[in-house]
Amino acid sequence: MPQPLPEEAVATTTELAANAATSAMAAGAHGGINYIDLMLKASLPVQLIVALLLVGSLISWVIIFRKSRVFKQANEEAREFEDRFWSGTDLNKLYAAASDRSRVSSGLEAIFENGFREFVRLKDRRDPDGRVQLEGAQRAMRVAGTREIDQLERNLELLANIGSTAPYVGLVGTVFGIMVTMHDMLNSGEQAGIAAVAPGISEALFATAIGLFVAIPAVWAYNRFTTRVERLAVRYDSFAEELSSILQRQAPAG
Repeated sequence: MPQPLPEEAVATTTELAANAATSAMAAGAHGGINYIDLMLKASLPVQLIVALLLVGSLISWVIIFRKSRVFKQANEEAREFEDRFWSGTDLNKLYAAASDRSRVSSGLEAIFENGFREFVRLKDRRDPDGRVQLEGAQRAMRVAGTREIDQLERNLELLANIGSTAPYVGLVGTVFGIMVTMHDMLNSGEQAGIAAVAPGISEALFATAIGLFVAIPAVWAYNRFTTRVERLAVRYDSFAEELSSILQRQAPAG
C-alpha cells in the first residue's frame, strides 16, 4: 500500500509550486515588449520620426488600396470592351455607345473612341486620303493611350518615394536615439552597463523597425503596380494596332 506524504513534504511541494508559478508569471511579464510604453518614453526626436513614418505608412496604404481598385476596374473594362469589339458589332454602333455623353469612357474604349472619331472626321473631308485618315487615327489613339497610362501611373511616384526613403528616415531615428542615450548617460554619470543603455537602444532600434515596416509594403506594391501598368500598356498598344488594321481596310486608297 502506498504511504501518504508527510505534512512537511506536502507543504514544501505546495511552496515550490507557488514559487514556480510566480516565476513563470514574472518571466511572461518581462518577456514581452510594450511598444506603446516604449514610444511614450522615447526621446522627442525619435517620437517625431516615428510619427512621420506612421503618416507615410498611412499614405502608402491609402494609395495601395485605391490603386488596387483602379487596376481591377481597368482590367474588367478592357475585358468587357474586347468582348464587345470582337463580337462582330458594327464599329459605328460601338462608337455611338462610347461617345455617349452620359458616361465617361476609359481604357480601351477611350482609345477606340478617339481613334475612330478622328478617322470619321478625316473621312468626311471633300477629298479623303486613306493614308492621312489612318495616320490621324493612329495619332489620336497614341495620345489617348498615353493619357490612360498617365492616369494609371498617378501617385505611383509617391509610393516609390515612401518605399525608398522610409528605411533612411528610420535610421535617422536610430542615430538620434543612440545619441540621446549616450548624452543622458554622460550627464547622469552612470556606468555603461546593459541596464543603462538598454532602453535607449530599444527605442533607437524601434525606429529602424518602423522604417522597414513602412518601406517593405510600399516597395512591393510599387513593383507590382508598375508591372500591371506595363501589361496594360502592351494591351492598349496591341488593340491600337489591331484597330489600325481594321481601319486600313476601310480607308479609301490614296
